[in-house]
Amino acid sequence: MAGHVQDRWYKTVTGDDGKPHKTKTDRYGKGNRYRARFIGPDGTEKSKSFADGQKRLAEKWLNKIEADMADGSYVSPEASRTTFGQYAEQWLASQGGEVTTRSSAATCVRRHAVPYLGARPLASFRPEHIRAWLSELEQNVAAASYRAAIFRTTSAVLSAAVDDGYLKVNPCRARSVRSPRAVSTRVRPWLPETARAVRAALPEWYRAMVDVAGGCGLRQGEVFGLAVDSIDAENGWLHVTCQVKQVGRHLMFGHPKGGKERDVPLAPAVADRLTEHMRRFPPQLVTLPWQAPDGPPVTRRLVFLREGRALVIHRNVFNKDVWKRALAEAGVIPNEAKDGRYAAAREHGMHALRHMYASVLLDAGENIKALSQYLGHHDPALTLRVYAHLMPSSEGRVRKAVDRVLYGSDGPETAQAA
Repeated sequence: MAGHVQDRWYKTVTGDDGKPHKTKTDRYGKGNRYRARFIGPDGTEKSKSFADGQKRLAEKWLNKIEADMADGSYVSPEASRTTFGQYAEQWLASQGGEVTTRSSAATCVRRHAVPYLGARPLASFRPEHIRAWLSELEQNVAAASYRAAIFRTTSAVLSAAVDDGYLKVNPCRARSVRSPRAVSTRVRPWLPETARAVRAALPEWYRAMVDVAGGCGLRQGEVFGLAVDSIDAENGWLHVTCQVKQVGRHLMFGHPKGGKERDVPLAPAVADRLTEHMRRFPPQLVTLPWQAPDGPPVTRRLVFLREGRALVIHRNVFNKDVWKRALAEAGVIPNEAKDGRYAAAREHGMHALRHMYASVLLDAGENIKALSQYLGHHDPALTLRVYAHLMPSSEGRVRKAVDRVLYGSDGPETAQAA
């Protein structure tokens, strides 16, 4: 048995006869009688009190502590009383990586997990608590993909708590807990006519953004962060080395997504559009912090600015006040409602131009590996999963191959006649 059980109602003293005798202490009849004591792995004494008549229970508790320390599943009583909310803040403070990723994780935890799970001590977590939380989450968060992201982040917090000795197992991984599944929908790229209609509906100083996003496959932040020295029109290349990131109200320059810089072929027509845009709306020097709100200042001569001024385009303002208005004028989404708001149009964001770019290249016979490089994906398998259904006429090639090999070039009738 680890440690020992102390009886606080009696103490052993040596009598006049030189033999040990039990006598009542000043605590006799007051409070819990037994205190189970042991030395934890950190070298400090731990204890737990038990009522009169519960000595066997105290001994059983100590035996369990000993077994837990032996198999590595021991959780200290102090750590077990730490709440999810307290530990989640510690976890968030320890996270590294990109500031945008950390911001997204903080939003998931603070807005959707802490309000429901924050006050619960870590040691008290059971799968039933996660199931109840997920039910609540389903009612309050409509997007399945976002629910899945919230669950993954919360599970990561609890896994870290297991590693740090705050609880024994992660309840999110219990067999009875079904994690939210993001509904996979096929990408439906815009037709070029749609892109042209939206381009015409945009203010003049924004129109060339459609050309560079649809003609080079840039993400929105990469378009906003496009600098003059990234354009090599003479050799036909666009160097994607930077994007504008947004965390809350803070804007900053940073590496492209995943830190992956890339070179993209620049079509002459797109280069001409960019040249004309820069002639009419001269690029301006803009200084922003690098990679974090308090990062070192970096100055770039940006191609696209807010309403022709030396102001970086703010993603939320642009999407709400400019992009959606253009979508409505082009007939892509309904006109604004009486309250002045437009309907949700996630599938028609600027990313739709990136999808169009991918579909155009695949239709032209470009291979997945090259497309993956141009899009800035780390793994061609990701590109294949997203865009495989856009690859041209794979079924038609199968039919023609079977006809040619099994039946000859004229089809099954010719084979039968032979």
